[in-house]
Amino acid sequence: METKSKQGYGFAVGIIGIFFFIFGFVTWLNGILIPYLKIACELNNFESYFVAFAFYISYFVMAIPSSWVLKKTGFKKGMAVGLLVMALGALIFVPAAMTRTYGLFLTGLFVLGTGLAILQTASNPYITILGPAESAAKRISIMGICNKIAGVLSPLILGAIVLKDSDKLIEQIKLMDITQKAIELDLLASRVIVPYIIMACVLIGLAALLKYTSLPDVDTDKEDEVVAAANVNKTNVFQFPQLTLGVFALFLYVGVEVIAGDTIISYGKSLGIPLSEAKIFTSYTLIAMVIGYILGIILIPKYLKQEKALAISAVLGVIFSICAIFTQGFTSVFFIAILGLANAIMWPAIWPLAINGLGRFTKIGSSLLIMAIAGGAVLPLVYGKFADIFTSQNAYWIMAPCYLIILFYAVKGHKLR
Repeated sequence: METKSKQGYGFAVGIIGIFFFIFGFVTWLNGILIPYLKIACELNNFESYFVAFAFYISYFVMAIPSSWVLKKTGFKKGMAVGLLVMALGALIFVPAAMTRTYGLFLTGLFVLGTGLAILQTASNPYITILGPAESAAKRISIMGICNKIAGVLSPLILGAIVLKDSDKLIEQIKLMDITQKAIELDLLASRVIVPYIIMACVLIGLAALLKYTSLPDVDTDKEDEVVAAANVNKTNVFQFPQLTLGVFALFLYVGVEVIAGDTIISYGKSLGIPLSEAKIFTSYTLIAMVIGYILGIILIPKYLKQEKALAISAVLGVIFSICAIFTQGFTSVFFIAILGLANAIMWPAIWPLAINGLGRFTKIGSSLLIMAIAGGAVLPLVYGKFADIFTSQNAYWIMAPCYLIILFYAVKGHKLR
């Protein structure tokens, strides 16, 4: 019986690991889609970063509704619903590509993000509660590595397909008349059709597989009862400064993380680096994040408290941002990529600090933290606007104050009660 229980536990962790791989694979495709759609749909910087906006704003819109869906369906069915919604979002890319309609691409991205919001809202607490509390950090770390490895691979795979010979195409379309240009751009837009059909089929297949698998049940209501006696004098979740400041810190963190990962290709191109080389830059950022994650697993909490690690990460973020602004060429790109190292352990550090002591308000607090992922929608747009007004390099000044606010939260903000 004990062996069977261990096999069931290992199988469940493996299934959730696949989901976290999907999170990373789909999320970090945006780094390729931004320069790709900028060419195919003839966009400026500000317009192109609506790719990130459409994707990440879905977390803000769907975080609390996702909790309601899971309450009605349970974790297993809820995860299947999330996968099917993602498949629908991937299929929307087909008519979007056939008509080269930017609005349809953004709709597909929003629907993909909606499915991910449901899947994330289910998977994050599930993997936390699935096994013993003392090994939760280890499970979360394994999930994080699955996520980031997928993030390394996805830009390489999609970039090789949709941005093939893009440098030559950019030069050629400058010499074409309107009709020829439209034909070439239509052909470019059609490159995403097959990859996104394959993605939809995989997601539908996983949803079907989930139906026939046996995942252990977890009782979140029981978890609530354990902490129900805490904070008896509190009447709403906004009476916890550590949470409200944590939501803001997480909003800024996701914003700078997405800027570092999703703007680096376009930034490299703005420096005169060919797209054939720049298209893999997002993967460098994700490699730096994997390294940061592994360091976090080794150092926290044995050698570093999580708040100390967060403070160090924020300081590194300020330093790397300023270095990227005051250096040139590949050196500047390197400092944007290595921001992945600074960003890696911010999520696992901010999250527990923010929900510490919430008691019976933990669930709604977690939903607010999921809503803070909208930082990935807002800050890249601000970056894009600054890039159009000033330069792509000077637009990175937006990141320094974000890291300073995160530093304040690490040093003092999380202690406020």
